[in-house]
Amino acid sequence: MSNEIPAITPRKASEIAEDNTSAILLDVRTPSEFSARRAVGARNVPLDTIPTTIAGGKLPKDATICVLCEKGGRAVIAAEHLLKAGHRNVHVVTGGTEAWAIEGLPVEGSGRNVISIERQVRIGAGSLVLAGVILGFAFHPGFFALPAFVGAGLVFAGITDWCGMGLLLAKAPWNR
Repeated sequence: MSNEIPAITPRKASEIAEDNTSAILLDVRTPSEFSARRAVGARNVPLDTIPTTIAGGKLPKDATICVLCEKGGRAVIAAEHLLKAGHRNVHVVTGGTEAWAIEGLPVEGSGRNVISIERQVRIGAGSLVLAGVILGFAFHPGFFALPAFVGAGLVFAGITDWCGMGLLLAKAPWNR
């Protein structure tokens, strides 16, 4: 996590939301993840829409904002966007919605089992690698370029913390 962004526990975020009516619990997961399970009182602004939400002035700069996702990775990215835009009182909820629920804090939602974007990326990348290897051995060695491309993409995502496949999957109809 970036050194500039204060991390807080789910319990502390819950206390902040209870004590300060202008505080915002900002959940940056996809709408389908959000509808399945969310912290009571959380507001959904998917990570891919954070820049336009900030540009549109929909998040007051003086508000305390506690950012969460499923486990914390996307929340850090969203918090960095908020800080760059001039928001000063931004916190990342460690462990995200998963930790919120484990701590016994109130959650709501449809209860529908949704596959997170992170898991969808792993499934998609693994499937592409497997398909490329099978096709490379069975039909033509040129298919080995597919797993090489996916591997390069994963290395790039690891270094930059920017995942094109994740952003693409977030826009898929089943994640809306």
